[in-house]
Amino acid sequence: MTSTIGAVATEAAGRGSSPRPPRPEPTARSRKTRRSVARAVPLVPAIGLLLVFLVGPILASFYGSFTNSSLTGSAAASSEWIGFKNYIDLFKSPDFPVAVVLTLVFVIGSAVIGQNVVGMILALLMRSGGRVIGAIVSTFVVGAWVLPEIVAAFASYAFFSSKGTLNAILAMFGIAGPSWLFAFPMLSVILANTWRGAAFSMLVYSAALQEVPPEITEAAEVDGANGVKRFFLVTLPMIRRSISTNMMLITLQTLSVFTLIYVMTGGGPGNKSMTLPVLAYQEAFKFSELGYGTAIATILLLVGAIFAIVYVRALRSEED
Repeated sequence: MTSTIGAVATEAAGRGSSPRPPRPEPTARSRKTRRSVARAVPLVPAIGLLLVFLVGPILASFYGSFTNSSLTGSAAASSEWIGFKNYIDLFKSPDFPVAVVLTLVFVIGSAVIGQNVVGMILALLMRSGGRVIGAIVSTFVVGAWVLPEIVAAFASYAFFSSKGTLNAILAMFGIAGPSWLFAFPMLSVILANTWRGAAFSMLVYSAALQEVPPEITEAAEVDGANGVKRFFLVTLPMIRRSISTNMMLITLQTLSVFTLIYVMTGGGPGNKSMTLPVLAYQEAFKFSELGYGTAIATILLLVGAIFAIVYVRALRSEED
């Protein structure tokens, strides 16, 4: 019996001293999740600021477009929910379709065509030119970009006014220039915005052109391709992602241009240069219809979102 008890004790001791089974090691997915969480923690303050100062105003603006909020009268003290009345009145207004068309003309003329093409030409000149070209570009192009928008707006107004710099130059050649801001208001603001924003496209394309391997262009030159063919068949396809990104940025930036147009033409004469930002400002602050003006701003936000989606899909297709 004593031996039996000893055997049982020995067996129990053996069980107690046996090593515990090893803990399972974290899987690759769990490690990846932990790393993602660790990297996201420092971004929490920035995300919070974006929610407060970006998403918050957007939601408040969206809500305000469904109210009769005003700067004067009883609606200024307590606005009421009126549903889609602002949007219904907006689509019935004869000024709204004109403003939409002029906004698209302004964006396509001054951003998609103007800044994009001029920026590419300036980048090519900076790449192949000398110090004189660099000094001219820095003075007239980069200088316009770093100027505050209000200063650039008044400089453009002084250039295109009836007694401004442009007509003074034309008078030196015996040409009587028209009143550009009244005869050609959209052309004037398109040229002014192209002058002010071309520097950004130039810098983007200058950086992209430096990334083109020289041996590829040299091989195309050996094959007999001239400068124009090398540019369109070799250079442009290799920097197409930079072109798409630049077009998206300048398009969204041009959609919100207000100060330049308001200082130069005020949306006039009549409504010949009335873009959506100018129309929203006039309805909200000139006629005190804050809810109605906010509805216009919401439409402008949706137009910008459509442009962004188109460009993002274009970038994804290029990556694929």
